[in-house]
Amino acid sequence: MSSEAEKKLEQMLAQLRQERDELRVRAHLLKAEFKDEWDAVERKWSHIESRLGRVGKEARDSAGDVGAATSQLGEEIAKAYRRMRDALR
Repeated sequence: MSSEAEKKLEQMLAQLRQERDELRVRAHLLKAEFKDEWDAVERKWSHIESRLGRVGKEARDSAGDVGAATSQLGEEIAKAYRRMRDALR
């Protein structure tokens, strides 16, 4: 994966981490209906962190595939965080 692609993934991860931290602080306000969604997003979060850790270790020729899948997963997580944040307003 190119350093530009790695940089974009790292920026995405930093944004997701910030959003996650803000939501975690407000977690006590989450309604019961969000508990299942939150748990599902947390599983995805663990998966994305694991994948990003492996991207640097995997062969560069296959890292592009891992990066694309990780980006897609990151987008799913971001959408879920936005839904929850909007519902808390």
